[in-house]
Amino acid sequence: MPTTLDAILASADAWGAAHVALAAVGPEGTIASHGDPERSFRWASVTKLATALAVLTAVDDGTLHLDDPAGPPGATVRHLLAHASGLPFEGDTAVSRVGARRIYSNGGFDALGALLADRDGRSFADALQARVLAPLGMTGTELHGRPSEGLHGPLVDLAALARELLRPTLVAPAIAVLNRTVAYPGLKGVLPGVGTFDPLDWGLGAELRGDKAPHWTGRRNGPATFGHFGGSGTFVWVDPARDVAVACLTDRDYGPWALQAWPPLSDAIIEALER
Repeated sequence: MPTTLDAILASADAWGAAHVALAAVGPEGTIASHGDPERSFRWASVTKLATALAVLTAVDDGTLHLDDPAGPPGATVRHLLAHASGLPFEGDTAVSRVGARRIYSNGGFDALGALLADRDGRSFADALQARVLAPLGMTGTELHGRPSEGLHGPLVDLAALARELLRPTLVAPAIAVLNRTVAYPGLKGVLPGVGTFDPLDWGLGAELRGDKAPHWTGRRNGPATFGHFGGSGTFVWVDPARDVAVACLTDRDYGPWALQAWPPLSDAIIEALER
């Protein structure tokens, strides 16, 4: 693995993707990047980080409340954000009791998008634009499809989202911390494409690294690291202890290659920044 930060990021060209773009992000913005920063990629489930942030801005301004009913009977906005509503990976019919298991659910985030659209009196795409994309200057990013997976946009915009997660400006600190704090501790679940974990810790939107092994982040990432990855070979992680985030976009679908490639890259980035 190369030792300089620019060379470390450039090593992602060996991943087998036709296109790849990465950025290391600090409190002041991008520290280093590789690839075309303006090329649009499909973000897949990394979209959930932006959708969750839009929902939390609505909680912050009183449009929504975390304990508002949402999803299957007995579930709330909080349950949906934390994948604890009992909804399956796809679909709107519960397969588990509310709060009993951590079941990663695209349908749950689609339900959140529909609820926010209803409360805002506009489409979810317009709500996301007004609440997250425009304030963060993410001018190249658009929603094409579902709130759970539909964003397409460039690295420069994903880096802006990563910086927002590292240094929140859109919501009050008491709301922002909920994204990185375990909701419903102790729930067992499956992290798709990685494995079963007990517990599978999740905040209100982001997955929390904890001590999971294997994991898609690096061994050097602290347990407080939070973020998300997507089926299009994309990810964002934020390590509060090291005050750094990494944003990654590719056009190679997620698979075993990612669990082999991403962790050593993350470790090398952290090592380079700590020198």
